Amino acid sequence: MRSMARTVHLASRLAIAAASALAVVLALGATACRTKLELPEDHTETTPPVTTVPLPGTATADRPAADPPPGVARVVDTIDPGRIRKDVDRLAAFGTRHTLSDTESTTRGIGAAREWIATRMREASVPREGAPPLLVAFDRHRITADGKRVTRDVDVVNVLATLPGVVEGAAARHYYVVAHYDSRASDPLDATSDAPGANDDGSGVAVLLELARILAPRRLDATVVLMATAGEEQGLLGARAHAKAAVARKVDIRGVLSFDIVGDPRMPDGPARADVIRLFSEGLPANASDTAALRMQGAESDSISRELARHIATLAGWHAAPVRPMLVFRPDRFLRGGDHTPFNELGIAAVRFTELGENYDRQHQDVRTEGDRAFGDVPELVDPQYVAGVTRLAATAILHLASAPSAPTDARIVAKELGHATELRWTPAPEADVAGYEVVWRATTAGEWEHVQDVGKAGSVTLAAHKDEHFFGVRSYDEEGFRSQVAFCGVER
Repeated sequence: MRSMARTVHLASRLAIAAASALAVVLALGATACRTKLELPEDHTETTPPVTTVPLPGTATADRPAADPPPGVARVVDTIDPGRIRKDVDRLAAFGTRHTLSDTESTTRGIGAAREWIATRMREASVPREGAPPLLVAFDRHRITADGKRVTRDVDVVNVLATLPGVVEGAAARHYYVVAHYDSRASDPLDATSDAPGANDDGSGVAVLLELARILAPRRLDATVVLMATAGEEQGLLGARAHAKAAVARKVDIRGVLSFDIVGDPRMPDGPARADVIRLFSEGLPANASDTAALRMQGAESDSISRELARHIATLAGWHAAPVRPMLVFRPDRFLRGGDHTPFNELGIAAVRFTELGENYDRQHQDVRTEGDRAFGDVPELVDPQYVAGVTRLAATAILHLASAPSAPTDARIVAKELGHATELRWTPAPEADVAGYEVVWRATTAGEWEHVQDVGKAGSVTLAAHKDEHFFGVRSYDEEGFRSQVAFCGVER
């Protein structure tokens, strides 16, 4: 993985404060990760205590000091590259999966492909004690001809596999994993020529199918939705229609992970990079309403999508994932788009995963050979071991997102008077199994969180790090050690 430069400039007064080794004073004492326990019925909420924490002098990252939840490794270790190989090959064998292709044939075209995807997802569904099983359904949207990439009215059909959450309150939170199953040839309107789409995006659909299999038996707090979209190559049609409908129904979507072109680790001019995948995230939200406040805080790089990307990078390092994200602080690649975009446009946290060394001779190309140069998105160029590593990363992220408590709300820097220390406050997460909170911070020039401090169940903390020189955030964790996303601290004045 390409390591990101981490530079921390501390004023001399902070170095002295760190060297003094001041003790952490916690009103509730140290909090450790424990087995999940139910709170007694007569439990009543109290005002969170205030904790004062000196600045550590040796922290270099935001990974928790504790070991990660062992249950994650037990799940991701069951990912099967052999099954991924078969899934990619089968998707390519449908010939074309163009959105305007045949829907009547049982062997060729987008209709046969979506029926096969739904069948594979239903095969993954197993009974869960006291909870509904994985629910598979078609999500159909009528798209009218636009005279551009949609030459006739067509039904764009997404395939959804929904794993309902099992914890009251948390189950309303939804986390999506998205990949598109349609494909295209050189001509975006060619619905008959072979367009195997093995990497774009058969590889992403293979991630979905493997996630369905390994997650279906699990009892997760929040709801997980695995969505194979259609119409992506014709203009993000399936994702956009679904996102708009979900927002209209007031579905609480907390995060969207889009996997698109994630199957080939080879580089155009060097050795393969099977250890890394690019992770794109928007900085300034597409629907930002108060840009003046963002500019005043210098928070142009702390959108909810950017924090989701940082969270995934933290989890990858903590769990020693074989494929780790290279954070790219940009919504997407130039001259390309993806299914995370419609969610971003509606103010929803959404990120995109894409391999590092995209081969443009293999994308959106008729299968052919010109001299010594081969074109076309064929399955033999997809590496199932690499896709398995990407799936491990996806599963690790989803297991944390859907198992952890909510992030605390109203996280803020209290900036009502001048001073060298920084006071942070937040509203506790509502879940009963919250075991504590961690404060993270970084220099204003750093791309990732650089320091972490466990503050137990405190609802406030004072740090020696100067508020003028750092960004701050807060995340929650439960008794099993699952971490929420970071809530970026705004400013209270």
